[in-house]
Amino acid sequence: MQKSGIAVVVSGGIIIIGLFLLVLGNQSILEGIIQDDGKVSSEQTLTISNDFDSQTTSTGVFAVQIIEFQEDVFSVKILDPFDIEIISQEINRENIEDEFEVIDTGTYKLIIQSNSNEETQVFGAIGPLPDSGKKIFGVIPVYVIVVGMIGLAGVGIFGIKNRKRSV
Repeated sequence: MQKSGIAVVVSGGIIIIGLFLLVLGNQSILEGIIQDDGKVSSEQTLTISNDFDSQTTSTGVFAVQIIEFQEDVFSVKILDPFDIEIISQEINRENIEDEFEVIDTGTYKLIIQSNSNEETQVFGAIGPLPDSGKKIFGVIPVYVIVVGMIGLAGVGIFGIKNRKRSV
């Protein structure tokens, strides 16, 4: 019984480490990404700005989530530092994520628009595309957590088998 108690503590420790790494990974992935939310209507837009350095970042990413989605109502634009429209598209689903090319250093703007008179809650984010190292740091903790869960399941199975033998 003492061995199974140690195995439970070790498995629990592995899960806690995995959760801690998951938080750190998410923070590093979201580093530099500006998020905001607000209401949009035909009279009101949501604009989110972020500074980009073309020397360090060649690709930007943006995401939009619409709470009460309606077809053919919402659109999104990305403006470069000279207020030139580099992306303009209709939003045809509740969540979108896309990339854009960062050519010039300066402030890029994400503009979310609606042609409806009703106010709708939207969330948006714009920032540099995380490099592959940061993306991996976001995936590894999941495997650590799975290993901890497998350990706990193994201890549970081992405990049930030993209990049946002692009866």
